[in-house]
Amino acid sequence: MRMEHHKVLTVKILNTPGLLGQLGVRIGEAGGLIGDIKVLRFGKDYITRDISVLVKDQNQLKDLLALIQTVEGVELQAVKDRVFDRHQAGKIRTTSTVSVDSPEDLRDIYTPGVARVCWAIHDEPELAREYTTIHSSVAIVTNGTAVLGLGDIGPVAGMPVMEGKAVLLDKLVGLSGVPILVDSHDPQVVIETVVAIAPTFGAINLEDIRSPECFIIEEELQRRLPIPVMHDDQHGTAVVVLAGLLNACRYVEMDLHDAVVGQIGLGAAGTGIASILSAYGVKALLGMDVQPDAVERFERLGGGGATYETVMAESDIIVATTGMPGLIKPADIRPGQVVLALTNPVPEIEPDEALAAGARFAADGKSVNNVLGFPGLFKGVLMARAPIITSAMKVAAAQAIASLAEEGELVPAPLNLEVHRAVTGAVLLAASEDQALDISDILV
Repeated sequence: MRMEHHKVLTVKILNTPGLLGQLGVRIGEAGGLIGDIKVLRFGKDYITRDISVLVKDQNQLKDLLALIQTVEGVELQAVKDRVFDRHQAGKIRTTSTVSVDSPEDLRDIYTPGVARVCWAIHDEPELAREYTTIHSSVAIVTNGTAVLGLGDIGPVAGMPVMEGKAVLLDKLVGLSGVPILVDSHDPQVVIETVVAIAPTFGAINLEDIRSPECFIIEEELQRRLPIPVMHDDQHGTAVVVLAGLLNACRYVEMDLHDAVVGQIGLGAAGTGIASILSAYGVKALLGMDVQPDAVERFERLGGGGATYETVMAESDIIVATTGMPGLIKPADIRPGQVVLALTNPVPEIEPDEALAAGARFAADGKSVNNVLGFPGLFKGVLMARAPIITSAMKVAAAQAIASLAEEGELVPAPLNLEVHRAVTGAVLLAASEDQALDISDILV
């Protein structure tokens, strides 16, 4: 997995015309990309600035710093790592929503007053939704066996990802995400652990668990728990891919229902995509994977197993989730195809290459970010008090996302709060139709 390095250079620059430009030229000569420039201090004859720079590796950074030293009038004072600085001491913490400023406050929120609330919930368990955080808390569960593109690095090394998802649940839809690290490769241990802690939470978000164990764990937890359980690497990704395909098909005037969709790679993401496409009503799905059990699972979802050559030759739409950069060659593209090559950070084929080879539309995985889907999915299903996240809810979420993309864009910007409100509302409406709920008094 290729990892770029985001650095912040603190530089003291003489207040001389053109000197900042010279520094920028040197950074560019070393292959660095300049981001934000922030003034820290004004001196009598100098200005101290923080300059954000993106480099591909430590060797490029070393060359860049050496070139900076050649610019007379520029003093390099510090080199900071922006990403590591953002993660310093972790990204989340538990905070209270009430004040404790007096003995009365203490008696109300703790002993003896809390006992009255405990007895009330004991007598009427549904009151826990009103008087505890259970209804707005999501467990983010991983065993660290498939973290990003890094593979099986263990649950502790995956903690920064879980914290990041907790931040997004909080900031985008106001839910409390709680990372749960399970140090076991045994699916049964993960299942029993989650079942044991489930009363604490309103929903379970499974994350970064490898295939095929992720399917076993999700299916068993859905069977045993009365609350929503979703493996986000499958279904959150699938929701955003469907949203992207809805827009791509609109741009090229293709009916997704009638298109032949070819999938290359049928792991967690590929299986989730096949499931939602089938639920949406796509009539023809072709798929290939090197793992026979993955192809069998795909066929149970209504798809047809095929060779790579057949998928490429017969499909109107190609969706690739293989983790294999450069797998698709320009010669493999059939003119007129829509191509989504979603492996990050380097796709199966670059969009420009696919377009040059005759594709009508092409995109990579940079814009297909599952953060567009999972916050609103969980918020909507929790507001609806639904016990599961259904296919209808996922399709509704995808349609809401697609509707808010700017013209020419595959999907909207992930930090657009309007998108998350729309997804929440769409899921809530779909849940109400599934369960014949009256949502007239629920504010989205």
